[in-house]
Amino acid sequence: MEFLFPHNEPRKIQKGFMNQVYATIKNKSQILVHGPTGIGKTASALSPALTYILNENPKKIIFFLTSRNTQHLIAVETLRKIRNKYDKMFVTVDLVGKKGMCNQAGIQLLSSSEFSEYCKDIREKGRCEYFNNLKSKNKASVRLVHTLDKLKEDSPMHVEEIKSVCENAELCSYEVACTLGKKAQVIIADYNYILNPHIRDTLLRKINKNLDDIIVVFDEGHNIPNRARDLLTANLNTFILDAAAKEAKLMGFEDMADDIISIKHVIEKLVKKYVPIAKYEAKITKKDFFTMVEEIGNWEELMGNFVFISDQVLEKKRRSFCASVAGFMENWTGQEEGFTRILSKSFTKNGRVMLSLSYRCLDPALVMKDIVDQTHAIIVMSGTLTPIDMYADLLGLNPSEILSIEYENPFPKENKLSLIVPGTSTKYKLRNELMFKTIAKKCAEVTNTVPGNSVIFFPSYKLRNDIYEFLRDYSDKTMFLEETEYTNEQRGNLLERFKDYKDSGAVLLGVAGGSFAEGIDLPGDLLKAVIVVGLPLGRPDLETKELIDYYDRRFGRGWDYGYVFPAIIKIMQSSGRCIRSETDRGIVIFMDDRYTWQSYKRCFPHDMHMQVKNEPKEMISNFFNEKV
Repeated sequence: MEFLFPHNEPRKIQKGFMNQVYATIKNKSQILVHGPTGIGKTASALSPALTYILNENPKKIIFFLTSRNTQHLIAVETLRKIRNKYDKMFVTVDLVGKKGMCNQAGIQLLSSSEFSEYCKDIREKGRCEYFNNLKSKNKASVRLVHTLDKLKEDSPMHVEEIKSVCENAELCSYEVACTLGKKAQVIIADYNYILNPHIRDTLLRKINKNLDDIIVVFDEGHNIPNRARDLLTANLNTFILDAAAKEAKLMGFEDMADDIISIKHVIEKLVKKYVPIAKYEAKITKKDFFTMVEEIGNWEELMGNFVFISDQVLEKKRRSFCASVAGFMENWTGQEEGFTRILSKSFTKNGRVMLSLSYRCLDPALVMKDIVDQTHAIIVMSGTLTPIDMYADLLGLNPSEILSIEYENPFPKENKLSLIVPGTSTKYKLRNELMFKTIAKKCAEVTNTVPGNSVIFFPSYKLRNDIYEFLRDYSDKTMFLEETEYTNEQRGNLLERFKDYKDSGAVLLGVAGGSFAEGIDLPGDLLKAVIVVGLPLGRPDLETKELIDYYDRRFGRGWDYGYVFPAIIKIMQSSGRCIRSETDRGIVIFMDDRYTWQSYKRCFPHDMHMQVKNEPKEMISNFFNEKV
């Protein structure tokens, strides 16, 4: 079978990948693919899928789903190359979140749910000119028709290009993209466009498609379980309730403001009853909260009142806290199986106490069920989709229908040195000043030896800061610190400055699971070493314990699925920043005694060729001095 491949000639591994994807689509089934960076997963998935649609089934549509903006760019560029190489006419739509496509001023500070309420309100009240300009006398306006023609002609276009064209035409970028979607063969989008049932149903209606028309490609599929669980998780805290009460009072609804304060008092009473002084959280039942709120007023009536207030607020402002309270109440009465309800107390940076109530999803398969049952085909791929059977379990894939493939790293093994360096640990009981000094010395010894840039990933920002206090004295190199509050622009600027040190060498300090652990590419000479300090195990909090118990009941592997493997996935993503192409050379070091334990060492892919070295300096120096 000849596929619409964007490059000159596919490598052997890509031919196999494409044949498997094509067979999966043809057979209306599912495939899980673990494929290390560099095998060309994007092209190997899009090429056979697009070939199938254009040649055999033009009614189907590809949804290429990814959470990273860089992957949107790669997918668009891949499709551009296919169109140019084969002179094939097809339409691609690139979508991000609706808020990210909005050209209204001042919406950046809104949360996604707040923006959704604001957008709905100004559209319904006819106050959005971008939306109003879409139609003229209940028909598509002339400017919409012209804009769609231009986008079709220039397709594929990245979302920022689509947004720019629509802004110049004074049209809603999201609505224009959805209208174009009716003619599209490929939609590149964030996971939420398929995972979130409300967003999915709205989009499918707009593009005149059903779930069984869709071929879904999940890129970076290791992110799906957490993203799916987050979608069905709802939170309420005393800060939101205070803000909602103030909001109601300002709108003249004194009685309703009192009801909101009474709900806050309910949470305070529940904390006193269930959370001991020395503890920070406790499980509660649906009935605990529901019954006490019902003493204030009828649950449904209270919800309706808060929605009424939020409608009034949104006529004048872009956000409503009363809407958040109503949304939480709606979620709280949801199902029991696959969920847990947790009451907690915490402290802000200013030392203020915040009490929170949450309804947390434990089972990502609840979100995936309709997608698994109804879509035409599913392709899930990632460079860290191991252990692959865990993802089949967590995503609720049918064992009789799925195909699982693990490709080995295609890069020359002599280009990568993978070491476990024992002698330290970030285990909670061992954290002290002496241990921080020891870790700092070992990190400095490595990075001072490396002829170029290094990145060090820590389990948390606090540990990073504690160790940095000593590392800056031991290190010979310039240091860069990723901060939690950085915007995308600030992170981009920091990364560019870091790249400038590729010859003299600098050290970037980040966090496993943070922005730089997954969303950056530093090929060639831009990065020579990655050190992963410690194990980024989840906090042994109630949610983690509930996950372990739930996965034990479901699969008999609670400890692995709920605790060990999520940490391993984070460290593998972090370590993957080092070798990005077949010509890159670099070292990856895992620094913690626990990596030598069989319970953790067994989790590494066998093609990593791990070695244990107490004193790695000489081996590192020899590696970089070797002639290749």
